Amino acid sequence: MTDINQSTVLITGATGGFGRHMVSQFGASGGRLLLTDVDAGALATLADEARAAGNEVIDAMPADLSRDSGSRSLHRWLGELGIVPDILVNNAGLGVAGRHDHVPADRWEGLLQVNLLAPMRLCHLFLPAMIKRGSGHVVNVSSLAGWVGSPGLSAYCASKFGLRGFAEALRYDLRDAGIRVSTVYPSFSRTPILDSEQFGYDERRRVPDHMVTDPADVVAAIVRGVRRNRPHIFPDRVALTTHYLQRFLPGVIPLLQSRLDRVTQPA
Repeated sequence: MTDINQSTVLITGATGGFGRHMVSQFGASGGRLLLTDVDAGALATLADEARAAGNEVIDAMPADLSRDSGSRSLHRWLGELGIVPDILVNNAGLGVAGRHDHVPADRWEGLLQVNLLAPMRLCHLFLPAMIKRGSGHVVNVSSLAGWVGSPGLSAYCASKFGLRGFAEALRYDLRDAGIRVSTVYPSFSRTPILDSEQFGYDERRRVPDHMVTDPADVVAAIVRGVRRNRPHIFPDRVALTTHYLQRFLPGVIPLLQSRLDRVTQPA
């Protein structure tokens, strides 16, 4: 079991759709919070709101995780505070949609920097001290798109498949070091990522409301999974069902993808 109470919890992407609920729920569980996001103003406001709600926010620091320098600045920041995080939550993420050749290269390359390389960089920086201490928990927010390829999401799927593979191998590497690794696979949730840039479509495609989950429920499942040291966390019914179909009835997946592609097209 991972005891969140009095653990230092570093949350990236703290002002995002999942991030805000992570701040609230990890804080309500007794976590001592370290927050980061690229938007300095939104981050400062969030930290003030979290403190006003009774959560312990040790500090908040803006950082651009699309650059290696952003990860290094976070590592220096915690070093100056004399803190090695007990729980590292790699939550920051970007989305972009469109057939791969329609998406500008700077968009999908930036996505890979934030979604895949930033978690790898942060683990590379923080793991040595965690291993020396003999404890820690890394939480990587992947996606159902880390299990199933989806039309128009080639770069996003590449980042999330990559994060899943990285985390799974890392979990084996660290199995005797006292470090836990959990990976989260949410499906569609009501966060700003649903409004990500789209390229190559005549009209914007949207996910039907009945397929979209509440991010508060997703984060509640994440917190439960972290407490229980779950290596794989499927925080909603769609994600769990699709995962089992992919494992045991993979021929069904293309049919479901075709149906989803139809319902997400503009009327």
